[in-house]
Amino acid sequence: MGLIDRIGRVFRANVNSLVNNAEDPEKILEQTVSQMQDDLVQLRQAVASAIATQKRTERQAQQAQFTAEEWYRRAQLALQQGNDTLAREALTKRKSYQETATAMQAQIEQQNSIVARMKKDMQTLESKIYEAKTKKDMYIARARSAQATARLNETLGGVNTSKSLGAFERMEEKVMQLEAQSDLIAEMGTDDLEKQFDALAAGDGIDDELAQMKAQLTGTQNPPQLPGSPTKDRDIERRE
Repeated sequence: MGLIDRIGRVFRANVNSLVNNAEDPEKILEQTVSQMQDDLVQLRQAVASAIATQKRTERQAQQAQFTAEEWYRRAQLALQQGNDTLAREALTKRKSYQETATAMQAQIEQQNSIVARMKKDMQTLESKIYEAKTKKDMYIARARSAQATARLNETLGGVNTSKSLGAFERMEEKVMQLEAQSDLIAEMGTDDLEKQFDALAAGDGIDDELAQMKAQLTGTQNPPQLPGSPTKDRDIERRE
């Protein structure tokens, strides 16, 4: 199974662990992205190693082909000199190097396929890491928002709303009572002042009337007499 499939299994396993075990979302996502980046580093190293092996095989194949051609020229030289035995040995060497070059060329083609697939996997992993980072930031923001909402709901759930509202209602009634008492005191103070002024005004009238009555009574008992008045002369004559 390929490296990308293994990375996919790891990512899904982490997500399932997040769901099943209710672990810290931010921690899980950070670990997952970090592991994916580690896998990318390893994959890049593997690609670099495969490319290095491919180039080395290509050089070995070229060297084997060059050596085979060199033995062919030696075989020609031996034939020109009439040495068939030496020419046969040179051709045997040439064949061995040709077989090596052919086998290495097959390896090169196989390595080309491996390197191409590894490069594609590396590009796919890079794309997935970019996507994972984007989703990680979004999921972390959503997780933080959900945690904050949960704490807020937990706080609100611990508050006795009915009791709190009842306290506000009692305080409202208390304030209304205090306001009523204040209005009553103000009203009573105004009434007492008015009553005092009314009593004062009433008292002045009574005193005037009382003085008038006293004056009238005094005038009835001892009416003032002027000298030489007829009334006084008659009283004198009666006494005589």
